[in-house]
Amino acid sequence: MCGVVNLVPYCNLSSRSPNPFRSHFLQIEVLTQQQVLFLLHTMCPPASDSKPQDNTKLKAAVGFLSLATIALLASTIALAVSGNNSTTTSSEASSATSSDFSSSKASSNFFASDDANVCAGAKLAFDNQLCADLEVPGPQAGGNVTKGYVGGLAVDVVPNTKPYYQSSMCPVNVHWHLGSEHYSYGEYDENGDGPHGNIPRPDWAARDLAAAGETVPDGFRCHHYDASDPKFTTPYEWKHCKGMEVGETYEVHWPHSAAGACGTVNQYQTPFYDGVFCNLDMDAFSTLAAQDIANAVGVHGQVFTIVNDESYFYPDMMRGMIIDEEMGMGQDIAYYTGSTTGETRSNEMCSMYTPITWQVDRKCHMISASSFDKLCYDMKMQRDDMSDDLHAHGSRELVKDDLVANNQARKTLRA
Repeated sequence: MCGVVNLVPYCNLSSRSPNPFRSHFLQIEVLTQQQVLFLLHTMCPPASDSKPQDNTKLKAAVGFLSLATIALLASTIALAVSGNNSTTTSSEASSATSSDFSSSKASSNFFASDDANVCAGAKLAFDNQLCADLEVPGPQAGGNVTKGYVGGLAVDVVPNTKPYYQSSMCPVNVHWHLGSEHYSYGEYDENGDGPHGNIPRPDWAARDLAAAGETVPDGFRCHHYDASDPKFTTPYEWKHCKGMEVGETYEVHWPHSAAGACGTVNQYQTPFYDGVFCNLDMDAFSTLAAQDIANAVGVHGQVFTIVNDESYFYPDMMRGMIIDEEMGMGQDIAYYTGSTTGETRSNEMCSMYTPITWQVDRKCHMISASSFDKLCYDMKMQRDDMSDDLHAHGSRELVKDDLVANNQARKTLRA
């Protein structure tokens, strides 16, 4: 009679269950089986030691254990269903929360008045100038950051090679460009690829592909793209970013400033100039030497290929370059002084926002589309309206050697 008690159905259920509480079920299973085996051993001695006796108690025990097994099965199924329901509810709640946060911003006192944003309109205006008209043009960006490269413009300013926070600088904006504005041979260059191909290295030529259907001038591509791999081709349902595409290369910039509204609700600004100059008026700016500016204003640059693969998800792209030794991110950095970038500047039209420090990751990295979408959501939650930075901006053409500073420095980070 003792041999008819069968726990196999219960074991099979727990081992197949996809429920997130499966490990908890397994623990219950082990303890229950130990208890049952102990009871069975106590009530069912070995056949050689058994003597004729009344089986009433054994039948009752077996019946009790059978009922207990059925009860455990029922409770296991109930917990599994409850767990699944909880997971679904959690997911639904998360989605609802995102919607609630967005709608809450419209009614929040933090966003009720534009006057509360002390950085609004703080930009100091310095118009682009024809490079040829400048007696000595300031160093420009983005340039070649390949290891060993040295620019052709002699300067007496050096880049800030410390982590920006050590110079009391904070990120005041985040935005990105289609393709890479910088050039790193073997990482993001003319040999890379993407959903719409790449561009050749200039002769020296502009990189505006508007005639080919691009909406903004684009830059170089990384080497990750593989049209046969679905993570580069499976579309992503974008909820917050605009005009982004899986498989494409983007260069992300995080402007930093010691004059930003660091540590306050006004820290992040669009346009980024408002953040850079938030606590610096023209009178104060005019007292600064070129080296003072390079020490107090800088940009993080990091290049990514977007993939539809959650194993490349990173939850916080707001705060600057991703530094991760295990992933090889932010470890091989090029330092130099340059200028602001963007499609309004070229090798004929120079930016006057110079010299500023650039710290650029020489490597290209894969990042999930959801990481960017989370970034765009975080940008929407700032006090300032950052909607003009939720899409890729155009890329400046690769800067000629004679406009790139000759002060390149390199530092390979070690944890």
